[in-house]
Amino acid sequence: MTDNHDRGLQFDLATLIGRRRALSLLGGAGLTLVACAPSTTTTASSTTTTPSTSTADGSPLEAIPEETAGPYPGDGSNGPNALTQSGIVRQDIRSSFGSSTRTAEGVQLTVELTVQKEDGKPYAGAAVYLWHCDINGDYSMYSDRVKNENFLRGVQEADASGKLKFVSVFPGAYSGRWPHIHFEVYPSLAEATKAGNKITTSQLALPETTCKEVYGTTGYTQSVQNMARTSLKQDMVFRDGVDHQMATMSGNVGSGYTASLVFAVEG
Repeated sequence: MTDNHDRGLQFDLATLIGRRRALSLLGGAGLTLVACAPSTTTTASSTTTTPSTSTADGSPLEAIPEETAGPYPGDGSNGPNALTQSGIVRQDIRSSFGSSTRTAEGVQLTVELTVQKEDGKPYAGAAVYLWHCDINGDYSMYSDRVKNENFLRGVQEADASGKLKFVSVFPGAYSGRWPHIHFEVYPSLAEATKAGNKITTSQLALPETTCKEVYGTTGYTQSVQNMARTSLKQDMVFRDGVDHQMATMSGNVGSGYTASLVFAVEG
């Protein structure tokens, strides 16, 4: 398979150097975490991953780390721009919009995000552009097999509580990367849909237990092999920690999973 990884130095080095882990270096000295390291319980048919703490009591919060958008952002910074296309604002991102209506295959995944400011207050009206690879590790608009598709990309606006969600499919694992989801945060829907000034670019990590459950289902065979060759400690993005980026998971392969993340951004 070609054209299916995020490893482009021009996209990665600048953002990786800038990752902020001051809180972990201080040993938690009086600061409140947005989402801490998770604990996981598993049964044969379902998994639930619960963060050890997730608070917003008015204490200062550390903003989610800035990460690479990779070479397949679809935001106009490297080739095609999905953000300015009619139809990009949608909750269900499983199908392409425009000239194609092809639907991505895979286990259903709902992504629920809560955007906060560093003071712990909801970032009402913020917009999130979210995208990820498909079951084969390919990115729509770029990879040869799905170059004419724009599925698994979408924009949503946060409500008064800073909450928003997307309905998607569980992404596959490809060589060199831990399973993940990309997203950009914009100050408003208007800024997002004109690919304006974004607040931050980051990534959401998916828990190992859930990944193994999903990758045991039909269509994810290649993901089993790819995931076996990497780890969070080896991953180029997550190897310095995932305290603020590891999703809280619930659900099962039959009814689908929900990945939730509460995070703060500057502003």
